[in-house]
Amino acid sequence: MGIVAGLDSSPDFTRIVVCDADTGAVLRQGYAPHPLETAEGGGRPSDVDPQAWLLSLGEAAGGGLLEGVQAIGVSAQANALVPLDGQGNTVRPALVGADKRAQVAAADLIDRLGSREAWAEAVGCVPQAAQPVTKLRWLARSEPENARHVAFLMQAHDWLVWQLLGRPARRTTDRGGASGTGYWSAATGSWRPDLVELALGQRAALPEVLGPGDAAGTTPEGLIISAGTGETMAAAFGLGVSPGDAVVSLGASGSVMAVHHEALVDSSGSITSLADATGMHLPVVHTLNAVRTLRGTAEMLGLDGGLDELSELAMKSTPGAHGLVLLPYLEGEKTPNLPHTAGTLSGLRRESMKPEHLARAAFEGMLCGLADALDVLRGRGVEVRRVFLLGAAAELHAVQAVAPMLFGTQVVVPQPADYAAIGAARQAAWAMSGQLPMWQGAATQVFEAGEELPVGQAVRQQFRAVREQIHPGAFAQP
Repeated sequence: MGIVAGLDSSPDFTRIVVCDADTGAVLRQGYAPHPLETAEGGGRPSDVDPQAWLLSLGEAAGGGLLEGVQAIGVSAQANALVPLDGQGNTVRPALVGADKRAQVAAADLIDRLGSREAWAEAVGCVPQAAQPVTKLRWLARSEPENARHVAFLMQAHDWLVWQLLGRPARRTTDRGGASGTGYWSAATGSWRPDLVELALGQRAALPEVLGPGDAAGTTPEGLIISAGTGETMAAAFGLGVSPGDAVVSLGASGSVMAVHHEALVDSSGSITSLADATGMHLPVVHTLNAVRTLRGTAEMLGLDGGLDELSELAMKSTPGAHGLVLLPYLEGEKTPNLPHTAGTLSGLRRESMKPEHLARAAFEGMLCGLADALDVLRGRGVEVRRVFLLGAAAELHAVQAVAPMLFGTQVVVPQPADYAAIGAARQAAWAMSGQLPMWQGAATQVFEAGEELPVGQAVRQQFRAVREQIHPGAFAQP
């Protein structure tokens, strides 16, 4: 059928994969970092000139990488707000990432609409510092002169698609990216311009929302550009997840998302109701503590070998860690909603005061916290038959041994690959052919709970008992 490309513009770099449109086989790849300055005090900047994304894209595509390509799909970082004036120029640098400057603005938006419940009903999520709607409110409060010049709102993948097409009059997005803005409802499939006005203080134009297999346009050279989508949705599409699948991402913080047939309204704010890249929905539950729990424990134990050594040490212990339980709420917690709490180590006895038991308790505590997040989705009727584990920590022996018994389901660990870029390429193939391409799913290792399932249930009960003792009523018992 031809050759397609998918590009993923992440917070730090652009990665491009060129794929066979029939099979999804990766033919060649390109990579380039974004030319960004480090933020004051270290870390990523909160303000980024979008031109950096284009420069990175051009470098990644060098050397004839896109020769013969017939269609391109674009995936990009979530939550990047690109405010444009009436001429299509950026009013200010794009606001990206989990911008802590917007935390007060999030609380202000909740008050202005009336309640967390009102936001959940309106758009399927409660305002958080990272979301574009909250960044709009910050802009109106902190930079009113810039705010007055805002005429059009885009996200990173919208802006890149628009640039690739030569900045046409028609500007587009997709339902996946739109669902993360805080001013589009996944339940109704429509924009809420009144919420833009609530945040910004004035109306602003919004892109046309395309269907999953639609093309955003064609370049003068005849290159098809698909709708594009957010990085999360593209990765799910690249993995090939479907109803019954959940994806657990192990970063410093954690996230649990699953494919579902409808949008979920959650007045508590635990569930963020996103749309996916295929016409389905991706309810997401976040935890603030995942791999940071393991890294903190490794540092506490003075392990020079880092997480690999911690994993080997944990496997010398037994399920339940001799009664040692770590509630891993080191940075506060989002699920359950305990923003100002700290972690707790419980069950210290003479026989449990050994490094291997603390190591085991760290893995069990992290994974029990993520199992709690899974149960939030299960409690709303989301079917979970298998769990995809993503992130470098998914390769650790202790994670692979413990996760199936605690999650109570089959666990698969995909082979490392650029799934967001692959998902973008798959979307490009869809736009080119008019049919959803049935590419082979990711190569995986599969782990079953088997006879260990009752043991895992006992470990989770031990964790629940401590959690309820320390934080009674934090949320209903699963």
